[in-house]
Amino acid sequence: MKFSKKGDHGETSLLGGQRVPKFDPRPDTYGTLDEASSALGVARAMTNNKKIKDILLSVQKDLLTLGAELSTLPEDLPKLNLRMGEKEVTRIEYLIDELQKEVTLKNEFIYPGETVISAQIDVARTIIRRAERKAAKLKMEKLIENDRVHQYLNRLADMLFTLARYEEQKG
Repeated sequence: MKFSKKGDHGETSLLGGQRVPKFDPRPDTYGTLDEASSALGVARAMTNNKKIKDILLSVQKDLLTLGAELSTLPEDLPKLNLRMGEKEVTRIEYLIDELQKEVTLKNEFIYPGETVISAQIDVARTIIRRAERKAAKLKMEKLIENDRVHQYLNRLADMLFTLARYEEQKG
């Protein structure tokens, strides 16, 4: 691997080539999505349940798409092939509905840790909630306009909660 050394002074490049500090709200937010994807990858590697593996991989792909969108300034968005849209939000809503048909959700606080895999999914869920808060700040600062970003992250956290319960009960 060749080292570019471009980040050695605390800056990173957005997809359009613009240089910004690594602590800029954009890389801070899409970096949080990367953390969530890594946490989901651990859960995916640990489970033998094909349904869970498939769901987690589909989410990881969505997070990559979302990260690309968040790392692109508005003037460069037309260059993106994929963006977060209604289709992705609807798919997550469908997954919530389907999972809830198979699991019993208790009306009480949950203490993550019934299984290692469900706990790992819950870790990813909390990282997604952090990304959601960061994305809300980007929205308030008018750095992103796509409302589907927030809808997706909100629904995704709910789906991951349900998926963790599914893993505990059906694993």
